Amino acid sequence: MTKHEFRYAANPVDARKYGTEELRREFLIDKLFVENQIQLTYSMYDRYIVGGAMPVNEDLKLETIPYLKSKNFLDRRELGVINVGAKGKVTVDGEDYELNTKEALYVGKDSKDVVFSSLGEGQPLFYINSAPAHKRFPTKKVGAKDAEVVQLGDEKYANKRVLNKLIVNSIVETCQLQMGLTELLPGNVWNTMPAHTHSRRMEAYFYFNLEEGQAICHFMGEPQHTRHIFIENNQAVLSPEWSIHSGSGTCNYSFVWGMAGENLDYGDMDVCAPNELK
Repeated sequence: MTKHEFRYAANPVDARKYGTEELRREFLIDKLFVENQIQLTYSMYDRYIVGGAMPVNEDLKLETIPYLKSKNFLDRRELGVINVGAKGKVTVDGEDYELNTKEALYVGKDSKDVVFSSLGEGQPLFYINSAPAHKRFPTKKVGAKDAEVVQLGDEKYANKRVLNKLIVNSIVETCQLQMGLTELLPGNVWNTMPAHTHSRRMEAYFYFNLEEGQAICHFMGEPQHTRHIFIENNQAVLSPEWSIHSGSGTCNYSFVWGMAGENLDYGDMDVCAPNELK
């Protein structure tokens, strides 16, 4: 079963006036994983789709949704999948791809049948991002050994972390979709600090591997008009092109970043120093 919801884009000047409930309603995706369901949120930020698939004892086929007005989900789109649970399987037009935790799969435009399955060896959790595509590129698995791994941060600033580039243009050909996974080391809590914006791309952040009873404060908004949303484990937040996207947890955690827009350059960003934020 595929369930879906829709989100309009927000004007940054209007967002300055949002209270807690409005911020959470507009930007937070609070339920990604439901047993034997695919949950999707269609956003007007670059028409990006964020979702999750949790096959328990049923195979889950990715079905088209009304906003796409297409026979198949990927008739005009590309798809990125990162498994953040136990080993599972994704079948694309009859070809099986087994994904261990933290492994990814890029699925190209015009693929007809995408099915998510459990292998009965624990619970897979497939995190999904999708963006419009103008050209078909081959479906490709990105295993742990294929990732570009970058060591970032400093314990002095509580942001020492490991960045795993998975679906990026140096590894996989895509139209605009880019995805990766960042892991904060024990004792480190800050991500994406110094903060930045990039007017040529939007992002979505998905937070996971958060210890039970702990929380993450996600900072967003224009650099001079920041706001915050408290995030629980396995929740995501939409980040418009005008917004910073940074966070700090009450313990270490991991997160998946996904983005789309007109620039595939990972370094394309406008940095804002910590003491310049307001």
